[in-house]
Amino acid sequence: MTAPELAPSAVDAKPSPAAEETMDRITVTLAPERDRTRLLAMRGPDELLRGLLGPPSEMHPAAATTLLEGLALWYQRQLAVVLCVSDRSCGSELGLCDALGFGRRSLYYDVGVVVHETVPRARRLGGPGDFRALRRLTTLEGMR
Repeated sequence: MTAPELAPSAVDAKPSPAAEETMDRITVTLAPERDRTRLLAMRGPDELLRGLLGPPSEMHPAAATTLLEGLALWYQRQLAVVLCVSDRSCGSELGLCDALGFGRRSLYYDVGVVVHETVPRARRLGGPGDFRALRRLTTLEGMR
C-alpha cells in the first residue's frame, strides 16, 4: 500500500521574488546623538550587527560612508540605510545627506532620513499613594 500524496502546503511554497528581496535586504539604522552614534544592521527580522560608536562631532568626515561601503562589500549587496535624526540638520554631520537634508544614494547604499521628535513626558506630581489605576480610569473615560 502506498502513502497518499499530500497537497503542497504553504510551508513548501516559495516566497515571491519581492518578498525574497525584502527578506534578503540589509537595513542599517544609524542614530547620531550628541554623545554617541547608535548602529543596528538587520536582515529581515534578524539582527546582524549592533554598535555604539563615538559622537559624530569626533569622527572623520568619511567614516560613515566608508563604514557603509565596507558593510555593502562584505554582504555583496546594496544597503538600505535609515538615518534617524532629531531634525534635518543633525544628519549632515555623517555626510549621508545633501544640503537640503535628503538622503544620499550610491552604488553601496540608499539613505532614507527619518526625523523623530521627542514628545515631552506628562508632568507627574509626587506625593502619597499610587495613582496609576486612577490615571488609567481617567484616560478610559476621556476616550468615551
